[in-house]
Amino acid sequence: MSFTVFVTAPRLAAPGAALLAQQGARVLYLSQADDPIEVEGILAAQPVDAVISRTVALSSRAIRSCPTLKVISKHGVGVSNIDVEAASARGIPVYVTPGTNAQSVAELTLGLMFSAARRIAWMDAELRAGRWTRAQDGVELCGRTLGLVGFGQIGQRVARVAQALGMEVVAFDPMLAGKPSPVEGVTLVDSLDALLPLADVLSLHVPLNGHTRGMLGEAQFARLPHGAIVINTARGEVIDEPALVAALRDGKLAAAGLDTMAVEPLPAGSALASLPNVVLTPHVGGSTPAALDAMATGAARNVLGWLQGRPVDPSACINPQVLAHRTH
Repeated sequence: MSFTVFVTAPRLAAPGAALLAQQGARVLYLSQADDPIEVEGILAAQPVDAVISRTVALSSRAIRSCPTLKVISKHGVGVSNIDVEAASARGIPVYVTPGTNAQSVAELTLGLMFSAARRIAWMDAELRAGRWTRAQDGVELCGRTLGLVGFGQIGQRVARVAQALGMEVVAFDPMLAGKPSPVEGVTLVDSLDALLPLADVLSLHVPLNGHTRGMLGEAQFARLPHGAIVINTARGEVIDEPALVAALRDGKLAAAGLDTMAVEPLPAGSALASLPNVVLTPHVGGSTPAALDAMATGAARNVLGWLQGRPVDPSACINPQVLAHRTH
């Protein structure tokens, strides 16, 4: 049986596309990246069996408009762009591809941490502007404490490198409450409030949901040590950006390294772009060729497995209540 798979992007990395082709799938792509209107139009007009979701919104309206839709797989792990409730209401499982981009995101996290601590991006800009500005006020990370909010595969990779640098590592993850630390030497604490005063560097590795949206604001920044560094490779909306800007301007925070922002693309005139103690990247933590290949492969396997009646890892399903009602 041939299936129609809709990829909500203009392309899918070659290994994933090859898997779909091997199974005779008809694959549809967006003609324009990040166009939710086109997503809705394709789903309303085409007999789509499966969606591989990239970053563009997959709305309730889009999901409801396609009666043939049977399964959705995120190309990655963050599902804040997918109306999971609408999928669940129709009995459609929503899968993710855990771990496929963990190494790449961890490496960018470390890159942002180094750049923020040593003002690398700012000094590079000074040199390119013809100024020999030898800033000698960088933060040596050895002996400092790294606080991790979220301690899954990404956080664990970051922790191991930080330990090798000579940093102490403390983590908070409610999923690990009452459990031993998965990384030897990392101290687990039972709340964000307990973590904040310890963190010379605070790095965020949490999904965006009702519990994490706006989790860092003025009160939380006030609990960090003076001159702390904040790194965010999770989702921009977990931080109250005006509060972050204020803390960076008044010196409460030494610096920030951000791969994600509350509004993307970053609007012209954003205060974040004007601050010399902020390092910015355009949400590319999981966008190396290696990570893109792995996510594409994982997403293709998820949808093909479901459509062909083969086992799909239930731990990768974020609405597992629908699995009990499978009818094919």
